[in-house]
Amino acid sequence: MTERKKELNLYTLDCGAGKPSGVWRAVKFKHPFTFDALAMEPESKKAVVDDLDRFLGRRDFYRKVGRPWKRGYLLYGPPGTGKSSLIAAMANHLKFDVYDLQLSSVLNDSVLRRLLLSTSNRSILVIEDIDCSLGFADRQVHLTGEAKDKYGNEVDMDSQISLSGLLNFIDGLWSSCGDERIFIFTTNHKEKLDPALLRAGRMDMHIHMSYLTMPAFKVLAFNYLNISGEHHLFKEIEELIQDIKVSPAQVAEELIRSDDPDIALSGLIKMLKQHKLEHDQNKQTSIAKYINGKIGNDVGGLTNGVYDDESYEFSSD
Repeated sequence: MTERKKELNLYTLDCGAGKPSGVWRAVKFKHPFTFDALAMEPESKKAVVDDLDRFLGRRDFYRKVGRPWKRGYLLYGPPGTGKSSLIAAMANHLKFDVYDLQLSSVLNDSVLRRLLLSTSNRSILVIEDIDCSLGFADRQVHLTGEAKDKYGNEVDMDSQISLSGLLNFIDGLWSSCGDERIFIFTTNHKEKLDPALLRAGRMDMHIHMSYLTMPAFKVLAFNYLNISGEHHLFKEIEELIQDIKVSPAQVAEELIRSDDPDIALSGLIKMLKQHKLEHDQNKQTSIAKYINGKIGNDVGGLTNGVYDDESYEFSSD
């Protein structure tokens, strides 16, 4: 196994004046997040760590079977469920540099290939919100004019990137130019992605980042309030998060408000109850609209009532 580096870098694409194709610029990667702090289902967390460790130790295996020494991960789930935190934990666990690529800043397929070739070995290349980066429904897009990246920076765009170009980028001949490469895509809407992006060999492991569960909540309680065992308010919290789909980010925001466990947990319960009440009220409104619509249909009206009884979702962007 290759000796792991101690100091990590985070690279982003600089497309400033005189650099229309972009060059990688580095800052020190000092994100402190680790797997121990990650509010994630224990079984899923262990599966990810085991997969990463297995990948690191299989140089000879990949050469034997004739495959590039790389691995792809798709992180999918609602906003605020820890996708970016998982990336940081993976980088710190592997001791790999991170390349953050905004596809909207890439001119064409050839530039995409050049960017891949200029990344280092033992690195993670991240494309966040892949479903929003480009519209791959027609397998090719052509964007012109000016736009902004996710940080609000203006991007001059005359961008033509094909789905086949992206696939070759992560799984074609050019993808074999380097060792110990990790590719990570994130999305809030897995169902919007072209199936060609999702198959094994491209995205080898699909990791669902779900709403908060009780085991994951206990990780947050330990991280923020140093509660290592049970607490008399845990049972009430468990009942509430079973009814309300709440993200780890939103719960963490409540827990950080006080160092006193009783105060912080009471505030969390208050917030969860408030949103449960709002959900119940919205549900009653939906039922009333459905009934009124149905009555209208029964008497020959033109309105259609649709009642959707999905469980309540509450998350933070």
